[in-house]
Amino acid sequence: MRLFRFILLIFFSPLVLAKPLNFYFDSDVKFDPNIPTPKEVLGYEVGDWHVRHDQLARYMQVLAEKSDRINIETIGYSHEQRPLLMLTVATPEKLKNIDTIQAKHIARLSDGEVKTNEDDPAVVWMGYSVHGNESSGSNASLLVAYYLAAAQGEKIEKLLNNTVILIDPSLNPDGLSRFAQWANMHKGQNLSSDPSHREHVEAWPSGRTNHYWFDLNRDWLLLQHPESRARVAKFHQWKPNVLTDFHEMGPHSTYFFQPGIPSRKHPLTPVRNVTLTKDIAVFHAKALDKQNQLYFTEESFDDFYYGKGSTYPDANGTIGILFEQASSRGHQQETINGLLEFPTTIKNQLTTSLSTFDAAVAGRNNLLDYQDNFYNEASELAGNDKLNGYLVSEPNDKTRLNKFLNLLKQHQINAYKIDKDLKIANKTYSEKNSYYIPLDQAQYRLIKAIFSEQKNFEDNTFYDVSGWTIAHAFNIEFANLTSKWGLKYSDNAWTKPQPKSLDKLKNNYAYAFSWDDYAAPKMLNTLLKKGIKARVALGDLSAITTKGKHALSAGSIILPAGLQTVDNFTEILSQVQTEFNIPIIGIQSGLTPSGVDLGSRKLAPVTLPKVLLIGGKGTSQYEVGETWYYLDQHVGIAPTVIDVDRLARIDFDKYTHVIMANGSYSGFTDAAKVKMKRWIKEGGVIWGHKGGAKFLVDNKILKANYISPKDMAETFDTKALTYADKDSLAGKQRIAGAIYKTQIDLSHPLTYSIPREDLPVFKNNTFLLEPVDVPFVNIAIYDKNPLMAGFSHDNNIKQISGAAALMAHSYGRGRVIGMTDNPVFRGYWYGTSRILSNALFFGKTFSARAE
Repeated sequence: MRLFRFILLIFFSPLVLAKPLNFYFDSDVKFDPNIPTPKEVLGYEVGDWHVRHDQLARYMQVLAEKSDRINIETIGYSHEQRPLLMLTVATPEKLKNIDTIQAKHIARLSDGEVKTNEDDPAVVWMGYSVHGNESSGSNASLLVAYYLAAAQGEKIEKLLNNTVILIDPSLNPDGLSRFAQWANMHKGQNLSSDPSHREHVEAWPSGRTNHYWFDLNRDWLLLQHPESRARVAKFHQWKPNVLTDFHEMGPHSTYFFQPGIPSRKHPLTPVRNVTLTKDIAVFHAKALDKQNQLYFTEESFDDFYYGKGSTYPDANGTIGILFEQASSRGHQQETINGLLEFPTTIKNQLTTSLSTFDAAVAGRNNLLDYQDNFYNEASELAGNDKLNGYLVSEPNDKTRLNKFLNLLKQHQINAYKIDKDLKIANKTYSEKNSYYIPLDQAQYRLIKAIFSEQKNFEDNTFYDVSGWTIAHAFNIEFANLTSKWGLKYSDNAWTKPQPKSLDKLKNNYAYAFSWDDYAAPKMLNTLLKKGIKARVALGDLSAITTKGKHALSAGSIILPAGLQTVDNFTEILSQVQTEFNIPIIGIQSGLTPSGVDLGSRKLAPVTLPKVLLIGGKGTSQYEVGETWYYLDQHVGIAPTVIDVDRLARIDFDKYTHVIMANGSYSGFTDAAKVKMKRWIKEGGVIWGHKGGAKFLVDNKILKANYISPKDMAETFDTKALTYADKDSLAGKQRIAGAIYKTQIDLSHPLTYSIPREDLPVFKNNTFLLEPVDVPFVNIAIYDKNPLMAGFSHDNNIKQISGAAALMAHSYGRGRVIGMTDNPVFRGYWYGTSRILSNALFFGKTFSARAE
């Protein structure tokens, strides 16, 4: 009985969370009573509940109304249409001239005639809770904003006189709101600190991610989401001197602030960046020492991948600083360090926010000088580089090329159309579709990082990806330009082109459009939803148009007039070609000059996909989300997402396709397996990648064998290793994220529109499919020398060489497709994503026996 009472006392404590302002602030800080406290607006003390985004936004609006130190603006909206707020904080006098201050701050970095003087402020960007369930940051932003608006005295005046402070109180509004709802709905009058309590164990998907279940902290470089695009646009309007990124980690840890592991910074980041980070760290240590809080630095976290909130700044002349607070993941939780209460986590984030301000004031001159030098030396670095720049080309897919160039433009990187064909290494880059990206730009370092194909590193252990060559992700050919001889290019940088005007279609025997453009699958899906009947050409052909003979490659979509049952279908075709800016041609006869005629059985019917996307516990929320995002945003398909544990109760016959992203699928019942196998045999198409492909093999649906991560790990000799070698071994065995080359069968329907046999794929796992010895099943094979960019140990490279990357075969009247890698990784792998859309529209057009 005593033990039972003891457990109750530990895990179920009375509601004692409410902490007044004097818990968070030193007693000597005085506040203007005319500025409302968070409690006066929210109705509760900070930390008593998890703040919802609407409450957070309301309080920030009230502060801006009541304080002459704060301006507030909406810089964009999340997917769920929550406002992305930005607060600008300065003295009232500076706020009146904020546009002039901003313009001068930017001019210093681009105009050598504009010099820094002693009155120039350091610009400090405070970013909170990019992971929605790491909510101590956003809750702390309430107190940070209140302090800046209401604090009185010499210290705050000095801060406001020497800085401009930008506050992004919630980097992920949708995730924050999802988690606040979860944590608050499980809070009772008596709080449970038991780590097993439902409050501390989120349902799938967690609040960490955004609306589409993406990790927004990996999207600063990739810019796939409105939150990131708005943030990076505002970042470049200011180019802050310091940017903070407040996170949480496991509850049994303490508090981390940078610098991170010294050997894991990006080689393009100046050493002085690390020095200044260490200078700032002294202020954090002093502040946390005063409160007897445990903390650590130079462990666990690295600064290599430039796509995170604390590393993207490093490539842009800003000091990016990561903070990680041990998480209560609710209102309180028992840990190895004792009871961890939510208000304590908030206080630590507030403490290091205020110490950041102290560091910015004390180091203002050094921060400004560092940034000036960072940009001023870019031209010198470019002049000393063995490369002049890069040449990129994509002849057939204007949408994919323009998306690539637009991504560069958002990062302040200019590309220039070449005015004359240029031959490099036996390849001719056409003036019609090739662009030059010179290194001699202010963004020299970021350009180098984006095009880097580095494979060898000082430290081979990576917290995140080691290779992210964006041209490879887009499957855009590029060349390193070592000489400008013969290079002629436009004086004007690329800008987003205006859509071309397309002629209204007239009556014809049939119509057709190319499958080459990235937007073609979404255009086809739009036509199918409008009732238009379509065929896909399973081989090359030519057709007669009013302008003569027109070549159509395999994968082209044919729309025979004789099959259409929709009234005014030519008007629909005209409208849709204008919407997607993909020309539809009119064909005058079914008799073709070459290739099959238009009534041939080699023009296969294409039907509207109805997709079941398996999700829920046992699947990766990231990879399911990435698949959903691709289908929704780029193909126009609304998949039906069904949790694994519900599959036995659903009618598979409602769907044409099932997609299994990465996962363990441990909750897949035998009854569901029987139903799904029957459905495939009767004509369904199933796709599985990574763990999804493994499931298909394990259940004898995909007729193949695989090499498991355990098999890969066993190729490493561990006999002479000591315990001190443990982390090093793990780093060698792991593929954190690298780019590999595959050789693909361009004649297969799953590869239609892919322009070259060499197809880069992104690999962050050591699962491999073994190729089969029967024809027509192995569609993509890893190259003999497969590694293109990023780190992989030689043992792993040797195993991957010659393995299968993509396989497909018949299964009864259905089809099964397996891929070892994620074709839609983080939303920006435009090159491999086409394989998935081909599977949706052409998945029944091939036939291959597996044995």
